Amino acid sequence: MGKNYATDKSRLDKKLAFPDHELLRMLCGEQNAHIKLLEERIGVSINIRGTKLTMSGGDWEIDLAEKVLNQLYELIKKDYPIYISDVEYAIRILSGDQSADLKRIFLDKVYIASNKKVITPKSINQKHYIDGIRRFDIVFAIGPAGTGKTYLAMAMAVASLAKKEVNRVVLARPAVEAGEHLGFLPGDLYEKVNPYLRPLYDALHDMMDFEAASRLIQKGVIEVAPLAFMRGRTLNDSFVILDEAQNATTDQMKMFLTRLGFSSKAVITGDVTQTDLPQGKTSGLIEARNLLEGIKGIKFVHFSRDDVIRHPLVQEIIDAYERAEGDK
Repeated sequence: MGKNYATDKSRLDKKLAFPDHELLRMLCGEQNAHIKLLEERIGVSINIRGTKLTMSGGDWEIDLAEKVLNQLYELIKKDYPIYISDVEYAIRILSGDQSADLKRIFLDKVYIASNKKVITPKSINQKHYIDGIRRFDIVFAIGPAGTGKTYLAMAMAVASLAKKEVNRVVLARPAVEAGEHLGFLPGDLYEKVNPYLRPLYDALHDMMDFEAASRLIQKGVIEVAPLAFMRGRTLNDSFVILDEAQNATTDQMKMFLTRLGFSSKAVITGDVTQTDLPQGKTSGLIEARNLLEGIKGIKFVHFSRDDVIRHPLVQEIIDAYERAEGDK
């Protein structure tokens, strides 16, 4: 069962008209799947007759359902294809802020030129995040897994590279699971660090085909490396991403932030509730948040479980763990 937003038990009726029969068909979804989701999530009943919908439910629920349907219809008129996940995101966004404009969010496109892929934000905070990356040279994205922190940063980096706004992309991650003392692991240096960088490669290969990514990595245009490899460098004309930053120590975070050179951007992502640092070690991400939030030119975007863009059960799992933490 999904979340039910019903709050008012008094029942009211309201009619909506959508003049274009084909657009209404897309709005309703295959076998009216979108309408059924609205009924389940919001707590209204919807009857379809011709090009008119009749909604029955509480005042707040009808108002929310009307906003969702009208805004999704406007998106379809703009040739935006609506999927069941878009209906889910629309309900989530508008239930939290009924003044939100879905067109402003969903029609903000990040173009990945290498494979003609288009990536769009799916929540208000994702929109703030993309806007922040465009406007600020240093952006921190803090929040739970599944909120698109790394994926959107990677999309913006690849798009910046394609538009020649930067000359290279540098992707870094603390190899804290191996303590960054990798000598005891089998294989050469690449084989030692590769498992800890795999998620960055996975996101990169989702943006461009394997051969293109490999060529750019071989040329040094895209670099994937452990955080420790950043020491002593100055990164000019670069888009730099530090992923899983909650596993960086305070010294490592300071070292990373001071690598930034001219015409460069840095995006730092992490979840402060998921640190793998040894007990007693302060997370550099937590320290940076405490020290740097409020500094002009640095943007912090805080994601929550409402921004999770994965299977709906992921939200429930996050909630369960947060409740357990609160009970301790």
